[in-house]
Amino acid sequence: MQKEIEITLLPNQVEQTEVINQKLAEALKLPENRIKAYQILKRSIDARSRKVIFRLQIKVFIDEDPVPEIHNVKYQNVRNSKPVLIIGAGPAGLFAALQCIENGLKPIIIERGKDVKQRRRDLAAINKEGVVNTESNYCYGEGGAGTYSDGKLYTRSNKRGDINKVLQVFVDHGAEQDILIDARPHIGTNKLPQIITSIKDTILNAGGEVMFDSQMTDILIDFGKIKGVEINFEDKLYADHIILATGHSARDVYELLNKKNILIEAKPFALGVRIEHPQEIIDSAQYHCDIRSEFLPPAYYSLVEQVGPRGVFSFCMCPGGIIAPCATGENEIVVNGWSPSKRNNPFANSGTVVQVTLDDVQGYDPLRMLNFQSEIEKLAFEAGGGNLVAPAQRMMDFVNNKLSLDLPKNSYLPGTKSVMLDNILPDFVSESLKAALPLFGKKIRGYYTNEAILVGVESRTSSPVRIPRNKETFQHPQVGGLYPCAEGAGYAGGIVSAAIDGINCANAILATS
Repeated sequence: MQKEIEITLLPNQVEQTEVINQKLAEALKLPENRIKAYQILKRSIDARSRKVIFRLQIKVFIDEDPVPEIHNVKYQNVRNSKPVLIIGAGPAGLFAALQCIENGLKPIIIERGKDVKQRRRDLAAINKEGVVNTESNYCYGEGGAGTYSDGKLYTRSNKRGDINKVLQVFVDHGAEQDILIDARPHIGTNKLPQIITSIKDTILNAGGEVMFDSQMTDILIDFGKIKGVEINFEDKLYADHIILATGHSARDVYELLNKKNILIEAKPFALGVRIEHPQEIIDSAQYHCDIRSEFLPPAYYSLVEQVGPRGVFSFCMCPGGIIAPCATGENEIVVNGWSPSKRNNPFANSGTVVQVTLDDVQGYDPLRMLNFQSEIEKLAFEAGGGNLVAPAQRMMDFVNNKLSLDLPKNSYLPGTKSVMLDNILPDFVSESLKAALPLFGKKIRGYYTNEAILVGVESRTSSPVRIPRNKETFQHPQVGGLYPCAEGAGYAGGIVSAAIDGINCANAILATS
């Protein structure tokens, strides 16, 4: 017999099997010897009261031993099968490739950036020298932006596809089993590269192909149907299906589509700053303590406030994290955040952004939101003075319209420069942030403080362009065989949702084959 129940534990009890067995027996009103085993299905922290607890959803095996679950996907060899071209080796592209293999199709991934090993050198140059390789950076390369942006796997996309399937693929390729049960699963930037490489190896071993240093420079179309792509302005590859999974920062792809009169649309996005606190401030507030228990992970937060017609919200919160320079072009500043698996850095950072609507940027150009985004990033670069030095301001100084005389120690390696962020951010963004930050301080004790630094700009929260597609076939309405996919097309917002969308696109191709 099996039963599912929820129990609560103190933080120091979570790893104690004897305590868990005792709790289960008490909850079920059974002697302990009848409980043969248990399986934790979900684990979450409840810090709503002063006494922080863990909530565990558990499957209990009563008077019977569990049958071991065998999860072993056997990917068939597709070396000689019908090809599908996948543009981009991010989560969407990699999972689309795996699904193509399951479906008996041969994926050919075309990635403009480098593999993980070669990519590290370019990231070091960004952090230490402030030099951006426009084809190999935090956004371009093996694994896409996800490889070096933390590995947060939390998503609300449960209606779009099988979240557990995505998580299991990560586990099969080296991720910790904990991601299958944690309410907010997280891999860590230090572990993701090896996992991404392992996924690539699975694709290659099954007869798929992965091409690095290969920029798509044209899409070949004949009578409204896909014929293939041009690579690096020279080589041509032919196929009837293309999954376009290029991410939200491949601006040249939007420009190419627009130039070829392939329908794209301006899309709302969000713009703001990355805010960093000492992690101990967030721990103290969220866990109601002076010093965080060794049995608790660094605390996170999620904040949202409506300021007039606009939403202001935290985004991509990184406990124990680092602010990273994520520009993809020259003379622009873009910041993002990530955490290692242990989340053991001394700072907590989060994007804090304001909704930007289509009405904020007048005109009919489908690239107008992208151009607006780009202009802000260039202003941030100019304000920083070059070498990816980022403009920054203390939180209360920003709200009170004061230039910060100095800046607190922070995690942004290229360096920060004290500026008036009002000179960079649009007025409606500045004013919305100034109204929201003190209100956030009422929700999290200690949040509103001059010990916090605002670093600009957080501008790549989502794509400023949508590439339309048919809801049933996933194909572009004008171009048969073109499958706009994931974040870059406006249909996903994170690693797991992008992976799910890649799977869905691959399945849509199978339905037409």
